[in-house]
Amino acid sequence: MTVRYPQPRPSHLLGATLIVSLAISLTSQPALAGQLRPADLPAGADAVTGAPAEAGVLARAFDTAATRYGVPRDLLVALGYSETRLDGHAGAPSASGGYGVMHLTSNPKLRTLDEAAALTGLDRDTLRTDSSANVTGAAAVLRSYADAAGFTATQRADVNQWYGQVVRYGGASTPAVARLYADTVYDLIGTGIDAGTADGPVRTTPHKVAPNRGALAGVAPLGSSDGVGIMSTDYGPAAWAPAHSANYTVSSRESSYPINYVVIHVTQGSYAGSISWFQNPASQVSAHYTIRSSDGAVTQSVREKDVAWHAGNWTYNTQSIGIEHEGYVAQASWFTDAMYRSSAALTRHLCDRYGIPKERSRIIGHSQVPGATHTDPGSHWNWTYYMQLVTGTTTPPPTGWTTTVDNSTSGRFTASANWGTSTYSSQKNGVDYRFADPVESSDPAWYKVNIPETASYRVEAWYPDDPGYNSSAPYIIVTPSGNQTVYVDQRSGGGAWRTLGTFTLAAGDANKVGVSRWTGGTGLVIADAIRISRV
Repeated sequence: MTVRYPQPRPSHLLGATLIVSLAISLTSQPALAGQLRPADLPAGADAVTGAPAEAGVLARAFDTAATRYGVPRDLLVALGYSETRLDGHAGAPSASGGYGVMHLTSNPKLRTLDEAAALTGLDRDTLRTDSSANVTGAAAVLRSYADAAGFTATQRADVNQWYGQVVRYGGASTPAVARLYADTVYDLIGTGIDAGTADGPVRTTPHKVAPNRGALAGVAPLGSSDGVGIMSTDYGPAAWAPAHSANYTVSSRESSYPINYVVIHVTQGSYAGSISWFQNPASQVSAHYTIRSSDGAVTQSVREKDVAWHAGNWTYNTQSIGIEHEGYVAQASWFTDAMYRSSAALTRHLCDRYGIPKERSRIIGHSQVPGATHTDPGSHWNWTYYMQLVTGTTTPPPTGWTTTVDNSTSGRFTASANWGTSTYSSQKNGVDYRFADPVESSDPAWYKVNIPETASYRVEAWYPDDPGYNSSAPYIIVTPSGNQTVYVDQRSGGGAWRTLGTFTLAAGDANKVGVSRWTGGTGLVIADAIRISRV
């Protein structure tokens, strides 16, 4: 049958007129009414959030903090997800001194952790290590920003009015990075979130959003396709957001030093947050390029001729290009196919430009730099796949166990009657594929796989692409620590295996990968085939 094509989703969110200030002081915030007091808590309630004890811990924290402080719940969730994917990393700080699922920060420029302690009465150690307290602290900080801006109750209830407060929370140094940070949060509100966490699942429903960007409405987004944004002069696909001059050394490479290496890093933080950190003179760090997880977007912060401070070894700094990758070493879900492909294309370009051999002795991880104290990119980084992309030999999967499940594989695929069957596209895997309209309900199509042993596996998806297919199709990967969701633009990149990432999968015969209908993207959601390979 022929499937119909809905109208494409607008590529940019709508702006409004609220004036946003990037320079409001982060100190002397007003005290908040309704701070948590043990005497106010109902019987059986959580001691930090006051939420009923029977719900999931993190979901309860978001619910209660949103109600108590009058901050939209989905805004809180999206902000946390954009920073950490709701992983508190056991209280360990990010590269920029951010803690917990909400990335409460304590560095010379941004002190949301200190603000949260003053506003809630909770001590800093609790705010750093307890996820419920961390969410409470972030909500209190955001509410204090809203109070300082004179928000009414009606304005607080409208998620689109909080754009300026999100900007302030992120602490970006330049308007372009401030817009990048806040737009990322609002994009997540638009698509919805289905996150599995160590403290239970956290979900939000997709919303149509039109954030009130105020003065930032006239700021070109980094790397905007209309050519207005400032682009790199070294590497065409990259946006340009320069690091502070205190964080790198001006040079004239390759006259002053040869360029012999590419060093692969993981940011231990978000894309926008890391770019902003390079612009903070107190950071004393920088990298030449940063790659975004969701779509492989690239931003350059230091010219290739100059020496970025990324490797912790002066000799290697002078002789290398540093590439940061958004995410955290311990979380495999950040390492998407879009990121791998974008990064590999950049590395291939650098190798060709500077005559660097495309081999592992010259394309190295930060952990391989002599004297390194860092572990990035870590065990979840798929070096085999990455080097195949760099050298152009990506077709075969890594040797070892692999299995493919198509939508027509007997006993291995299930979907409700809401999913139709189509043979329309010649890019299909097998005889046909399944499709469904996006709705505000998961209703997933599931692939059942018998995993031989608990280990790391690469998960790939096959789908036909078409302009009428979904712009943000959610693939759900079931892991021992909870479901992880990867969003795929099914309007392009089809007719081939597309890597969703490397994940820990538990041994046993069960549903391991799903395709959900719950998305803020437009177009039909497609479920065709998946492939899982031991790595």
